[in-house]
Amino acid sequence: MTVSAATRDGAGASTAPARQGLVLASLIAVAAVANLGLAVANVALPSIGAHFDSSQTGLNLVAVGYSLGLAASVLYLGAVGDRYGRKLLLVVGMVLTVPADCLAAWAPSESVLIIARIFGGLAAGMAYPTTLALITALWSGPARTKAIALWAATGGAISALGPFCAGILLEHFWWGSVFLLTLPLAAVALLMAIRFVPGHVNETAEPVDNIGGVLSVVLVGALILGINFAPVPNETALVIGLFAIAAAALGAFYLRQRRAPNPLYDLHFAARPTFWVAACAGLIVFGSLMGAMFIGQQFLQNVLGYSTVEAGLAILPAAACMVLVAPRSAKLVERNGARQTLLFGYVFVLLGFLTMLLLWKDDIAYWKVALGYSFVGIGVGLAGTPASHSLTGSVPVKRAGMASGTADLQRDLGGAIMQSILGAVLTAGYATAAGAAVAASGAHVNDNVQTELTKSFASAADTAQRYPTAVQDNIVAAAKTAFLQGDQWAYLVGIVAVLLGAALVFLKFPKRDEEKELLVRYHTEDAAAAVDVVAPSAPAPQPL
Repeated sequence: MTVSAATRDGAGASTAPARQGLVLASLIAVAAVANLGLAVANVALPSIGAHFDSSQTGLNLVAVGYSLGLAASVLYLGAVGDRYGRKLLLVVGMVLTVPADCLAAWAPSESVLIIARIFGGLAAGMAYPTTLALITALWSGPARTKAIALWAATGGAISALGPFCAGILLEHFWWGSVFLLTLPLAAVALLMAIRFVPGHVNETAEPVDNIGGVLSVVLVGALILGINFAPVPNETALVIGLFAIAAAALGAFYLRQRRAPNPLYDLHFAARPTFWVAACAGLIVFGSLMGAMFIGQQFLQNVLGYSTVEAGLAILPAAACMVLVAPRSAKLVERNGARQTLLFGYVFVLLGFLTMLLLWKDDIAYWKVALGYSFVGIGVGLAGTPASHSLTGSVPVKRAGMASGTADLQRDLGGAIMQSILGAVLTAGYATAAGAAVAASGAHVNDNVQTELTKSFASAADTAQRYPTAVQDNIVAAAKTAFLQGDQWAYLVGIVAVLLGAALVFLKFPKRDEEKELLVRYHTEDAAAAVDVVAPSAPAPQPL
């Protein structure tokens, strides 16, 4: 049994579990498995594309498959953990990670690989939401802020370190080896979770809203797939159908949450400005990190000619900046409030995208690459803590699954949506530029060859191998130019998203003093509501 110990930390009182260092390390290790799973595919995309002769859309689905499974399931599985045991779900998720990763590593086709990635995301969806939910239940006060800062920083850093580790494996083994990278960490995380993580902490006895859970899975899944298939030629009917399903699921989910006696996603808490604004802000920030890594890895290998190890090393400035900045972000939140800290983070993410747009060209020096990733890393390190902390501080502990599920959605849905949008824009931009280059060349190109040339950079490079050296060089040069035009479109979309997010935080998130007053009021209201439920007023005495 774990006993919480009260401590004095800074301006306020904190509570933390016994052996808090080991408990937090266990939860971070579990979260690290999910974060690593999100990141390892990006560096292998060129190799996967060459192996399966993939289209850009196919590569997008491989990249976002894990995010798709994770984002679609976190709300539902977070509620299941609140009801049936967070530790149980965490352990099951770690166990299922093993077959999911093995299936991905030895996938015989691109379709099986995509399915395996989705399966891996579902396994992570069992474990990942419980980590922040347990931090919320076991820590309080400034100690919780510090714990969340370490959780967020480590997760972001591992997302950035994943490509480097995957790159080393790709130098010596086949493309599937990158998916085995999580297995040793999953084994360690599983043993630590079983040994150190307490079970049944502030869990609810209320039933799970299964209908709402299914609707949330359909909503997120249809939305992400619709975005990915949007740029694919001759798939208009499919895209319209997917978006129609997403819209219908959204409407049904909203009505269900309004009427359900125990809603999966309590709209009363979600309507609080410290909750919904932080949720939207974090979605854009974490999505920007995943989007920048997704586009950046292809840029480094396809355009600059980096090896897989060099491309992985190139991201290390982002990881270092996140780890260094996140603890300071926790202090800024306590001193200046979440709003100002979020805005500081947005400024640096914006600078990162501007660096990519203006400086990332063919044959650039590495310092320009490092500068872009450093800006993004600082921005995520600053904004990640207030985005997660505001969510957990805006709801009662019995709704920790809802808050942690939303925090996970910031990373997973944000990453999936931003990767999907940026990937779709890259696909459209590349196809347009490549098609224009083929037309301008004046060469007679049959439809099959043109399809291969405009499908993706990997496909164009593979097609070039069939021709003499001089023609190969021309095709690859044209493909690089087309890729650079496509990624410029993607960076512009990223800049627009960051500006919209910053405007939302500036206009709608409460300032420091108002934020503190609101959080105190929410806590008082929630405590009073809990007392009413646990100890209802005694009935009035009946007259004799």
